[in-house]
Amino acid sequence: MIKSANSRTAAPALAASTALALALTIALAAGACSRGDAGRPTAAATSAAPSTPAPSTPLELSRFKPDSDFRGRIVFQSDTDGDNEIYELTRDGVRRLTDNAWSDEYPRWSPDGTRIVFTANPRGHYDIFVMNADGTGITAVAATPADETEPAWLPDGAGLAFTRDDALWAIDLAAKRERRVLPDFSRSHGLSDFASGGGLAAFTGKRLLGWDVFVADLARATATPLTKGGKSCRPRFSHDGRTIAYVSSLADGKGDVFLMNPDGSGKVRLTERNDTVDYFPAWSPDDKYIVFCSSDEHSPKKGRWSLFLVDTATKLVTPLFSGFEKALFPDWH
Repeated sequence: MIKSANSRTAAPALAASTALALALTIALAAGACSRGDAGRPTAAATSAAPSTPAPSTPLELSRFKPDSDFRGRIVFQSDTDGDNEIYELTRDGVRRLTDNAWSDEYPRWSPDGTRIVFTANPRGHYDIFVMNADGTGITAVAATPADETEPAWLPDGAGLAFTRDDALWAIDLAAKRERRVLPDFSRSHGLSDFASGGGLAAFTGKRLLGWDVFVADLARATATPLTKGGKSCRPRFSHDGRTIAYVSSLADGKGDVFLMNPDGSGKVRLTERNDTVDYFPAWSPDDKYIVFCSSDEHSPKKGRWSLFLVDTATKLVTPLFSGFEKALFPDWH
């Protein structure tokens, strides 16, 4: 017990100090894996989408090349032309897939690589859209007055999951039927990913302080936490379903990419870089590498964010793309 010569003045001071410490703890825990900078509206709602696309700044893409050779196609978002657009990176260079006056974010490849889902806010709030791999055929698939964000494909490619009202929803693309994925999970949750076999979903769920990684048995509609401490988030299953990549700030207070088994065992820190924030992991098609974003700033709205590769066997980190001021939310096919 702390004693004071002037208890009546010390008690309020102690209470204020305790309250401040608690507030800081909550802020730090939430900031460690905050979802607030991704998939949230940045403009007031308008009555209708602009009638024609209108890019903010002309951009010559032919001069941008990857810093390292790699196989496949990586989509990501960047505001390098003035607002967030979807880009594709290959070993040959960069191609812009969307070009308009609103924000296009969080692209994810379909399992067969023919389509891309993303979230955009042409009417002020965020809706879910699907387009062909070349950027054509953009179609709204989940569009309500609420924000629909953080999309992910279901393993069969016939449906999508997304976050609405701080909960996971799924939609059958053919029937247009929607359902809650985990109706009995009462806390805020989102940022889902699904194992290739279809039986498990990993997601980020709210704790008393901060966020942690959970896995759900979809047949039983039950969820189990895989991490603790309120500083882990953004799980992604490997293509074979045997490993989950995720982000945690438990090691350095900033953020690193970790690996673990789907039951939460075998946790390994993959990016051992104490001077950077390493976020937004996505697996290579052969599961040998992970692409991730890195910066010296914690918020995606600040600083330079570049793409890096990490070898999952050796932990060797290689620069992949630093041509844009910000390259965020990569996905690899």
